[in-house]
Amino acid sequence: MDLLEDWALPALNRYVLLERPPEAQTPLLFLIGGRGARRDHALSYDGLVRLFQRAAARAGVREPWLTPHSLRHTHATRMTELGMRELTLMRRLGHAHPDSTKVYVRLTDHQVRDDYRTALEQGPQPETAR
Repeated sequence: MDLLEDWALPALNRYVLLERPPEAQTPLLFLIGGRGARRDHALSYDGLVRLFQRAAARAGVREPWLTPHSLRHTHATRMTELGMRELTLMRRLGHAHPDSTKVYVRLTDHQVRDDYRTALEQGPQPETAR
């Protein structure tokens, strides 16, 4: 969830007021919920992955590589392709160092090709034969 988006804070408020177990004695935000004995325990990453996989299956998407973390990589790659500056992306991902951010960005073949063509177009032009 991106708290910089206009819809994010109202969505979090709805979750806290309507869905989060009210008796939970923890400051953690995302809890397991439901009716089980662990309903007020913190939602683990594994639990998030299971929720994500069930939602993906309901949507008809069954790719073993598709995880919440893979979406983070996809997001970083797309933001780079769309021109987001490296330091802006670093801050958005919550990284302390640009090297961490570079791990998330994958250059696509078409991006390498396009960058190559742009460089050739902007570079020095060869002298024409006389």
